[in-house]
Amino acid sequence: MLPKLISHGGPMIWLLFVASSVAVAIVAERILFFHRAQINSAEFLAGIKNVLRRGNVVEALSICDATPGPVARLVKVAILSREKGREAVREALEDAGLAEVPRLEDKLSLLATIAQLSPLLGLLGTVLGFIAAFSVLQHDGAHAHLEQLSGGIWQALVSTAAGLAVAIPCYAAYNYLVNRVNVIVLDMEKAATEILNIVTEAPKP
Repeated sequence: MLPKLISHGGPMIWLLFVASSVAVAIVAERILFFHRAQINSAEFLAGIKNVLRRGNVVEALSICDATPGPVARLVKVAILSREKGREAVREALEDAGLAEVPRLEDKLSLLATIAQLSPLLGLLGTVLGFIAAFSVLQHDGAHAHLEQLSGGIWQALVSTAAGLAVAIPCYAAYNYLVNRVNVIVLDMEKAATEILNIVTEAPKP
């Protein structure tokens, strides 16, 4: 059934197929990225705090390097800036946080664009299908057979359905991924506040 629908979809169906393939790749890549980026920050910070209390800065930096995700990178920035004073650490954390957000939001705008354009591509395919059907009517007039019109009607209906079939999951995936970004950013903000207190209170070797 699906191959038959694709064969009747006209040229727009292939553009929608490419768009859906790109969307699937983006969603899969972002889910894996967020899975690695989101760690148990409370446990991580507790370990860093214990290490810094012993004055072992090198070990704390090694833990940060071995831990993936933006929280670990923020903590490393704070540790490296610890001797410059509280305000300098705060500014360094703010700058590092601003640098991390674009990495989290990478490719999400493309996914949103696919979600917005897919219904329009489907609508364009619908219009092209009806143009083809009316072209047959204009050429053959009252002598046109239903079989001659069915090609354009098929194209119109399949294009509309395909556009919506691509757009709906893309919108859902986009909202889900944006929510994941917000959760990670909130985690980063909490971690930044805690590590600021930790490094400014930790004894300097």
